[in-house]
Amino acid sequence: MRRLSFVQSVIFVPLYRELMDRFFSFSTSTELLRIPADTVVCVKADGNYSSIVTTDGAEHVITLQVGQIERRIAEMVVEGDRRFIRIGKSLIVNRDFISFINVPRQKLCLSDCRTFSQELSASRDALKLLKEVLENISPNE
Repeated sequence: MRRLSFVQSVIFVPLYRELMDRFFSFSTSTELLRIPADTVVCVKADGNYSSIVTTDGAEHVITLQVGQIERRIAEMVVEGDRRFIRIGKSLIVNRDFISFINVPRQKLCLSDCRTFSQELSASRDALKLLKEVLENISPNE
């Protein structure tokens, strides 16, 4: 195995880390799923499986529970990146795509306001808390 020189490690390792931070990678014994982080709209629970929904409308089913995915996302994102928010027991959403919340109707709409829209339901309590969190976050945070 070829080792990097000090200069190469100073230059290439941070660059490699920055490039890897742009993708979520989930691996099982038979599959590898790599998804650009900014295309992940949400993660939905389905028992021992989860569906990762992306901006192109694809749903990637993987054999991990939402809690496991939540921990993996926390390990893979850049420190301080709070884009992904857990909502209740069965949902993780990318807050960049939250376009509409209706608490009484238990309705959450995720959209880029151009090419896709995904409507989900969640508990009133979870949506109320999400609404409060989003109202108190500065727009550029």
